[in-house]
Amino acid sequence: MVGQIVFTLLVLLTFYIAFRKYTVIWRNVNLGKDEEIKGDIGERIKNVLLIAFGQKKMFKRFIPALFHFFIYAAFLLTQIELIEIFVDGFFGQHRFFRSGLGGFYTFLISFIEILSVLAFVATFVFLARRNLLKIPRFHMDEMTGWPKLDGNLILYGEFILLVCIFTMNGADEVLHQQQGLGSYNFAVSSGLGPMLFGGMSESSLHILERAGWWGHILMVFAFIIYLPFSKHLHILLAFPNVYFSKLTPRGEMTNMPEIMNEVKGMMGLIEMDESAMDSGEELPKFGASDVTDLSWKNILDAYTCTECGRCSSVCPANITGKKLSPRKVMMDVRDRADEIGGHLDANNLDSVKEEEKEKATTLTKENFDDGKSLFDYISNEEIHACTTCNACVEACPVMINPMDIILQLRRHEILDLAAGPSDWTPMFTSIENSGAVWQVPDDRDKWTKS
Repeated sequence: MVGQIVFTLLVLLTFYIAFRKYTVIWRNVNLGKDEEIKGDIGERIKNVLLIAFGQKKMFKRFIPALFHFFIYAAFLLTQIELIEIFVDGFFGQHRFFRSGLGGFYTFLISFIEILSVLAFVATFVFLARRNLLKIPRFHMDEMTGWPKLDGNLILYGEFILLVCIFTMNGADEVLHQQQGLGSYNFAVSSGLGPMLFGGMSESSLHILERAGWWGHILMVFAFIIYLPFSKHLHILLAFPNVYFSKLTPRGEMTNMPEIMNEVKGMMGLIEMDESAMDSGEELPKFGASDVTDLSWKNILDAYTCTECGRCSSVCPANITGKKLSPRKVMMDVRDRADEIGGHLDANNLDSVKEEEKEKATTLTKENFDDGKSLFDYISNEEIHACTTCNACVEACPVMINPMDIILQLRRHEILDLAAGPSDWTPMFTSIENSGAVWQVPDDRDKWTKS
């Protein structure tokens, strides 16, 4: 009875802590502007099944994808055993589903054990890739400190989780045999248990089985709490992120009505509203200078980022030694969203816009202004280096679009700040004067009048 009470209290505490953090992330995602999601629902569901659930884009690099699949499949199927652990924990039962499922239960646990062995091997492989082989994309400038530790912590946790599973099943197998109840006939633990724990006393086996059981569930609780602080949040967010990804051709920019109508007016395609131009209305803000200027989908992209570095490893700018790393752009957006969210939680009124300080009682995303922006995280050199080739978008296994954010930062720099690389200025001037990228002596449409 005491065990059931402790288990229930731990479940409630875990989900309370996790819920608070997940609501913070939800709030941070909604720091962005509204974005209308258009497109065929059937196509979106297909993308979720193939890309998020089926890991389709991962298999462009077969070997790491295969090992990732071992861990992924083990993670999914272990949830079935986890359900039983929850039932046993709440009601004080032991292997609650075994009597009802019979032989299928043996098959199910055996299959989970085989996948767990493969996941065990994959865990060592990934630790070696990160720390011994030192794959270049895991050792770029942005992957120092917490990002590097985070990548290893989850693998250490996976290792502990698997050890606990086999300790629990192995000790239970030997205990079952000693009590004259025969063998569970599980694929791995029926052989591994007697080999490791054979000859131990019944009390020792019972302690080991409980240690494995509690160790497993405590690691699960720790994982649930840890997830919102980690890049492994993509385990949850990959599915909605893929679903809400744009179905339009990659690289297609969102039109700005203000600019489009201005150009149409200059070309005589529509009549210009002179009264609106002379009314002194404040010009709209073009592009994005901060997280609050991006869309909620851009911020969801940032929180979904797996930090795998596939985007940066195929980026031609990065490959040729330029400063741009698409992965860093996504990490910077997430860090900036966390920073703004922290100010909002603290209701730090020192971060209120100057013109609203007298009437402000609550800090909101509308009046927030700490004097910083995304340009304090992402340098002009980085956004200028982007060739808009879409290699990063194509490489991302969960359909994140770093290029969209880079283009919005460029828009703001060029249209609002009237800045940009000096070698771009002649091109802009030429387009403005003659409608062509290259300076030509005649009007661009002169050939239509001859």
